[in-house]
Amino acid sequence: MRHTKELALIEREMMLLSRHQVLAATRTAGGPDSEERLERSAYTLLSRIETEGPLTIGQLAEAFGLDTSTVNRQTAAMLRAGLVDRIPDPDGGVARKLRITGEGMRRLHHDREWSIQGLAKVVADWTAEELADFAEVLERFNRDIEKLQGRPWPRT
Repeated sequence: MRHTKELALIEREMMLLSRHQVLAATRTAGGPDSEERLERSAYTLLSRIETEGPLTIGQLAEAFGLDTSTVNRQTAAMLRAGLVDRIPDPDGGVARKLRITGEGMRRLHHDREWSIQGLAKVVADWTAEELADFAEVLERFNRDIEKLQGRPWPRT
């Protein structure tokens, strides 16, 4: 295998990065109120709907490579919390679509701003060029994963 040493270093850093993300999501000090904080799955699903517009349960399941029953459970909780609502398919399809409510958008943006503020603390000493380079490499990495999985994330 080529680049074994480099791949081992990348794997370790990815493991550490995912650990930090989980810790950040559960941290309460300085973050959104516990009732306000979105669950990680809700944050991800709302982000996808925000980017693509209203989607069906099936479209969300396909986008994330999940079983429809899993997505149905996750979106049912989001419906109960008033984060999304069901609307008829604007294109005339049979399945109803989920769209973000005003409350869902408010909470999504609130959590995103909190995450960005935390990230800003981590990279406070980085230059704009370093930030741009890191963002470019992360995007390339994610796009390559998405290409292998056949599930690209829509980017604006």
